[in-house]
Amino acid sequence: MSTDQINWTALVVFILFFALVTVLGFVAARWKAGDLSQLHEWGLGGRRFGTIITWFLVGGDFYTAYTVIAVPALVYAVGAYGFFALPYTIIVYPLVFLVMPRLWAVCQRHQYVTGADFIHGRYGSAWLALAVALTGLLATMPYIALQLVGMQVVIGALGLGGEGIWGELPLIIAFVILAVYTYASGLRAPAMIAFVKDVMIYIVVIAAIAIIPLQLGGYGAVFDAADKAFQAKGSGGLILAPGQFVPFATLALGSAFAAFMYPHTMTGVLSSSSGDVVRKNAMLLPAYTVLLGLIAMLGYMGIAAGITVKSPTQIVPALFLKIFPDWFVGFSFAAIAIGALVPAAIMSIGAANLFTRNVWRTFVNPNITPQAEAASAKLVSLIVKFGALVFIVALPTQFAIDLQLLGGVWILQTFPAIVLGLYKARLRPQALLLGWAVGMVLGTWLASLTGLKPVYPLVIGGATYPVYIGVIAGAVNIVVSVVASALFGVLGLGHGSDQTQPEDYQLTKAS
Repeated sequence: MSTDQINWTALVVFILFFALVTVLGFVAARWKAGDLSQLHEWGLGGRRFGTIITWFLVGGDFYTAYTVIAVPALVYAVGAYGFFALPYTIIVYPLVFLVMPRLWAVCQRHQYVTGADFIHGRYGSAWLALAVALTGLLATMPYIALQLVGMQVVIGALGLGGEGIWGELPLIIAFVILAVYTYASGLRAPAMIAFVKDVMIYIVVIAAIAIIPLQLGGYGAVFDAADKAFQAKGSGGLILAPGQFVPFATLALGSAFAAFMYPHTMTGVLSSSSGDVVRKNAMLLPAYTVLLGLIAMLGYMGIAAGITVKSPTQIVPALFLKIFPDWFVGFSFAAIAIGALVPAAIMSIGAANLFTRNVWRTFVNPNITPQAEAASAKLVSLIVKFGALVFIVALPTQFAIDLQLLGGVWILQTFPAIVLGLYKARLRPQALLLGWAVGMVLGTWLASLTGLKPVYPLVIGGATYPVYIGVIAGAVNIVVSVVASALFGVLGLGHGSDQTQPEDYQLTKAS
């Protein structure tokens, strides 16, 4: 790392905003004061977040720094196919509006902290709950690591970073700070920081879509340059090729079904103060989808600006460095880095809640006190974050990206147990466990056959359709669960004990 390469003006602005959110992270412990020695206070903010806080929290959790880096990178590399994230974030909100208020209601009445808590209560099966919990942990770890990739890219663009431990030092310092204030403040820290992060991201994106096209000759010139570049390359384009229709649609559909099965998104929902707050957010969160569409456009702008990079993930930092003054580069990079801290904090808290509730308390220490339970979750959140840090520092970045793709396939296998369990058609837990196992093995196997690519060429009636692997494995999961549940019924197996009642899923006027 040479000091000659450092953009000092940008670095100073970057550090100022990073210091601001660090202070906020510690101040958050006193915000909406509660007993942080209780898991629901530390891990769910006491379930007291209203519409605005939940909007910032879930938005900050769902639209991550890696999104800001990866979506334009995909558009830069392949064109229209990279926009699959837009229909996915449109499809998901009607699902959230229909399903998540029922989950919030039953979890609030039985004081469930995780989705796996609900599974345990609904089906009376600790093993099915364990399967859901382990899937959440498995899918979340590489997702946290990817947040570091977003941070790593902007730190490198500031002139820091490089080879060896000294090159990784800025990233390590940033993550140690994150770990400490998450430990101290729990979910309140990312909730408070999400305000700052989202305001900064909106400023950056509005400035980018207004100023960059002006300097490049307008949006017509941007699209024209991108079109010519894809034609010259012989791949990609401004519109989808016929062969991309099915993978585009199935990727959007499968990603939408998976989105709110992740522990971090579910944590955001369960921290809401009422089911009505969840519904209002399902209506208001699409504002972020508009933002996402504008962010994706940065990929085309990078092409029009004539920027060439070693890796597509470098396109947004490179574009900002070329167009904006140094002080705004520092502001923009700080927004992206803070955009990594918020989801990483919530993900680690969601994973810690799962481990503490559905692994440690269920199988190791059933008599754990509430205080010891919260202490365990805080410790696990530290371990999860440092595990992700080691993951990025010690292993190739591509490994985390591949595992994150697999994580989407895996987390989708919890959808039948959780979502079907919220309605009357309750399948037998043994059948759901079998369906989950088949889906996990099939999804992993298909992904390995394609070299960890997200789509598999499915041959039907002599024609080949590239389909998102998560959708294939999820469909087989549901079929196996339904058929096996009927067969197990014939064999005399019951549905398991159920702690819940039909009225537990309904929102009252007060909720």
